[in-house]
Amino acid sequence: MAHIHLEDGSFTLFWVALWWVIALVVIAAALIWVRSVKKTDNRKITLAAFCTAAAFAIFQVSIPLFGGVHLNLTPLIGILAGPALGSLIVLIINILSAAIGHGGWGLVGANLLVNVTEVLVAYVTWNVLKRLFPGAFARAGITTLTGLFCGNLAMIAIILVSGVQGVTQTSSQVLAGLTLIAGVNMGVAVIEAFITGMIIAAIIKTRPDLLEGERP
Repeated sequence: MAHIHLEDGSFTLFWVALWWVIALVVIAAALIWVRSVKKTDNRKITLAAFCTAAAFAIFQVSIPLFGGVHLNLTPLIGILAGPALGSLIVLIINILSAAIGHGGWGLVGANLLVNVTEVLVAYVTWNVLKRLFPGAFARAGITTLTGLFCGNLAMIAIILVSGVQGVTQTSSQVLAGLTLIAGVNMGVAVIEAFITGMIIAAIIKTRPDLLEGERP
């Protein structure tokens, strides 16, 4: 959903470096958490591998609207893997995507921060709504919409702060264009919310052990 589809050179070197540094700090924190704070068992690692493969595959399927939009399953990753392991998953997805030309290498750091926002917000929302929405489908749907909405806000903020080289539009014009893109993204987010809700409902029904604290 929220992904900065710009080529290398769109941001100045300063902003490319800054977003990469922040992203590396996030990844370092995730690695420390996974290795030391809450050690990950083999089941979680296997689940993370499946999430990575599925998300990368669907990430490359473009829906031909407004230049192309796509699903990315980051809220699903947040629900299933959590923020720490989920951050490592989206790192791999962004690196593989850049390797096949889906976004520039210099923007991997910025895109990672956008996707980590979606993963983290989804994880928090999923757990906060546990008592308000006991039904898995509704909770997963709301979680997905919330996570993707925040991801779009992060995308807009990063582009506005960084600026795009060679663009002659004013900040207000750029914001208007980005708002339109975010609106289209949120329209597609409804589809992703439905898909995520169906997946989570099926998992809780058949394999509730994959979700901590959940019962069928």
